[in-house]
Amino acid sequence: MSKVEIFDPAMCCSTGVCGPSVDPELTRMASAVYSLENKGFDIKRFNLANEPAIFAENQAVNKVLHEKGPDSLPITLLDGKVVKEGKYPSNDEMAEWFGVKAEDLTQKPKVRLKIDLKPLK
Repeated sequence: MSKVEIFDPAMCCSTGVCGPSVDPELTRMASAVYSLENKGFDIKRFNLANEPAIFAENQAVNKVLHEKGPDSLPITLLDGKVVKEGKYPSNDEMAEWFGVKAEDLTQKPKVRLKIDLKPLK
């Protein structure tokens, strides 16, 4: 089974999907990663702001950052090898890597919010 690691630039949260103006590309990536994780595939995202040690420890990512700088982010590794720099992989690319249909990568996280107002009385 393939292993995909995505090394994101520094963002305010783990997905970058927050704030007043959300980048649609980040929303697409969050949905694709969520869908793949729910299917049991090995895909992980790392945020430079929250996990800088992982960037420093990974030799392939460290090399790209030293040679090309932070504009090379995001960096995508497939089975430990750099396959994408400076932009996120497409749904078609991820579907090919994991042997799924691209349309299967559009599942959005379901957020359920339960508010109990009884304690406010």
